[in-house]
Amino acid sequence: MENSEISKRVLVCQNRTCRKQGSAKVLAAFQCLADAEVEVVASGCLGHCGSGPMVLVLPEKVWYSRVCPGDVGAIECTFRTQS
Repeated sequence: MENSEISKRVLVCQNRTCRKQGSAKVLAAFQCLADAEVEVVASGCLGHCGSGPMVLVLPEKVWYSRVCPGDVGAIECTFRTQS
């Protein structure tokens, strides 16, 4: 995938606290919905450990906290309408 095709990047924290709170399942849910315009990245700590699982959508810098797999579809629809 070339960077010119990517319009969004979704970072899903996979650091210790977020993983304990289910971020691996959140990451998997985003990966199921990803296409050529969205890059889903397992990230290190995003710096908001008490609010995890944390998700950051770039380039807009939109933060989502306490994300569960059931939230992913709604988040995905939100950032797709902003493209």
